[in-house]
Amino acid sequence: MSFQEYNFDGLIGPTHNYAGLSFGNVASTTHQNQVSQPRAAAIQGLEKMKLVSDLVGGQCLLPPFSRPDFRALRQIGFRGSEKEMVVAAHQRSPALLASFCSAATMWTANAATVAPTNDTPDGKLHFSPANLASTFHRSFDHRGVTEVMKFLFADSENFCVHDALPGSLGMSDEGAANHTRLSAQHGDPGLHVFVFGFDPFNRSLDTPKNFPARQSLQASRMIAQRHGLVDAQCMFVQQTAQSIDAGVFHNDVISVGNENVFLCHELAFVDQADVLNEMRQRAKDWTRPLCIVEFSNEELPLEHAVKSYLFNSQLVTRGDGKMTLICPLEVEETSSAHQAALRIVAEDNPVDEVRFLDLRQSMNNGGGPACLRLRVVMNQHQAAAMHQGVVLTDGLYEQLKSWIIANYREELSSVELCDPKLFEESRGAMGELEKILGLPTGILISDA
Repeated sequence: MSFQEYNFDGLIGPTHNYAGLSFGNVASTTHQNQVSQPRAAAIQGLEKMKLVSDLVGGQCLLPPFSRPDFRALRQIGFRGSEKEMVVAAHQRSPALLASFCSAATMWTANAATVAPTNDTPDGKLHFSPANLASTFHRSFDHRGVTEVMKFLFADSENFCVHDALPGSLGMSDEGAANHTRLSAQHGDPGLHVFVFGFDPFNRSLDTPKNFPARQSLQASRMIAQRHGLVDAQCMFVQQTAQSIDAGVFHNDVISVGNENVFLCHELAFVDQADVLNEMRQRAKDWTRPLCIVEFSNEELPLEHAVKSYLFNSQLVTRGDGKMTLICPLEVEETSSAHQAALRIVAEDNPVDEVRFLDLRQSMNNGGGPACLRLRVVMNQHQAAAMHQGVVLTDGLYEQLKSWIIANYREELSSVELCDPKLFEESRGAMGELEKILGLPTGILISDA
């Protein structure tokens, strides 16, 4: 049975803003309180989807939600009309209201961790939505994401969508941004590399001093366990404190893998030489050799890797079996990162093309091409069994582009987050989107 990579990109929502809520994400804090451009942001993301669709097919999307999240506001004690809650939250703290207006579900690399059917003992495709417990503004996201995923993947013979892990710091889970599946080809058994920043049960580990580590070892182990993965299928690797303190808040800012290719910076992992040797040993019997491309700090300074988001580029396999690296423009604009991208293409590995893409609006908030997508490997039966309304076609692309132009503001400042018209616009837009994508009425409306 044939398998194909499907990329589920986050459609950027109409409240895309620069509130600077993500401590440890250098780009997020650098652009705090600047004026955002929601319409341009959504179109930039949609254009990336179209590019991937044209290159490899299998492009899908995950929708945004209406904002503010009134369900969450009520949960923490706000009462009254929606307008009264918005005003009260803003008076309490503008950052509090901004947290409930966040459009961060656009970064679907944080939506869930995935294990395909050829790796799981029950033969189902497993999803575990991430609890995102390390940041307040994202800690409510999993509810809506889980509801949507359970609708999209409702066929219980093919899919299993779990609930998020308990939302404690010790079980802090950031999803696929800290997980890489390597394999000879997508349809072959995979090696699941889980990357963690801390272990609540082992305080002797080296920890960052400037920024918090977000992924818990225990969360990674529980995800592997619930997906039925055994030790022979997994590696649990610690991210270096040095990289976290430099702004590598997720592993996908310092390494990226696809099938039998793995790209990384030399400061990505604790005991990195041992880690890479173990990867090679695990892959020694693969039908295609594992290709590891490692960059030294001298060749690509860590701060340049973070600035350019080279390792947050999206690595995809085309129909001819070769790979394309989709980089943000910032890679082309950073000399060391640009040279690193050219080195990847020049070396003996399946990557033979690099594309540079304008994702400036997302990048200003610390999210590059890989942040915007959740890779899901499916066979043809599973692809047919999922909800088809989120599969990007040329027709849906044109329809979404028109919808964005009609419903999104050109600019949005942090002050405007308390504008009642904004949440009316957001709710109306989500109602239209539900119809466009064939979703249940109200599933994108954060009111219940």
